[in-house]
Amino acid sequence: MIELYHCTDARSFRPLWALEELGLPYQLHMLPFPPRVLAKPYLGINPLGTIPFLIDGDARMTESSAICHYLAMKYGPTPLAVAPEEPGFGNYLNYLVMGEATLTFPQTIVLRYTRLEPSERRIPQAAEDYAKWFLGRLRGIEARTGEAEYLVADRFTMADISVAYAILLAKNLKLDGEFGPNVRAYWDRVTAREGFARAKAAQAKASEEQGLEVKFG
Repeated sequence: MIELYHCTDARSFRPLWALEELGLPYQLHMLPFPPRVLAKPYLGINPLGTIPFLIDGDARMTESSAICHYLAMKYGPTPLAVAPEEPGFGNYLNYLVMGEATLTFPQTIVLRYTRLEPSERRIPQAAEDYAKWFLGRLRGIEARTGEAEYLVADRFTMADISVAYAILLAKNLKLDGEFGPNVRAYWDRVTAREGFARAKAAQAKASEEQGLEVKFG
């Protein structure tokens, strides 16, 4: 069975959501955040100490967007992926990676220097600058979601999961006050999906069963 190591609403929410959309059986291991600090034995499983960590047979994966694509390719065919022969294939890969590399990365600086570091090590200016960086890059999603309901191929795909997670993180960091109307409407569409609701419920249930408080950051 697939195993996923996860922290509430962290990057590992992407593969959790993907698993639920695909209807695959899996075992969910909940960890406190950040696990490399608060769950030292986890380093024996994943030396990076990061999440997600997915185990599937011989596969050991740590990159959330790559895991989503892997699951779609291995357990498809599924409309959640865009095939190379489809017109939207290039854009699919671009948005799949953009969700992490362009939209989530700057928010990790905000998270670190507003919440994770001790008060004497927090850097408000860095957090503010990287929040502006994220919001500047989000303009591309604002433009795209004004043109179509979903990012590529006229349907919901793993690229939407990748980008929507970055929006989820921004909401948890209280950056959503500067979202445009198209991003807000897009967020409402993707989170109305049953797969999203099931993923949220799964992490809450697993946290309770495994004795962890359900919280972000």
